[in-house]
Amino acid sequence: MKESTITTTFKSDIKKVWEVVTNNNKYEWRSDLSKIHVSEDGNYFTEYTKNNFPTKFNITLKKPYERYEFDMSNKNMKGHWIGTFSPANNGTQIEFTEKISVNNPIMNLFAGLYLKKQQSLYIADLKKELGE
Repeated sequence: MKESTITTTFKSDIKKVWEVVTNNNKYEWRSDLSKIHVSEDGNYFTEYTKNNFPTKFNITLKKPYERYEFDMSNKNMKGHWIGTFSPANNGTQIEFTEKISVNNPIMNLFAGLYLKKQQSLYIADLKKELGE
């Protein structure tokens, strides 16, 4: 299992950061996605990359302004994502940890680098959406 954690502090307040991260119906700020399909109850969603590659998500914990977790899977991997949110210096600190298990042993060699790249892109997109 590969694991990657990214920690960042934003100037935006915790409610704004939480809303952007957890609102799966508003995904246009994400530069890596073409669409997201959200279940009627909001507990499941599927993200589609720009190449229409789907990844399924099942929300396992949603504690407002504190913690957000989900399981994820696609034909190449399965894993778990944990996001923590805390007030920090008139802003918000986030810590996002992603743990994945990759099906292909060769792809597994590059999984750690891929996770770090994806997390960095997500943070850059999030900063842009927050106006920071």
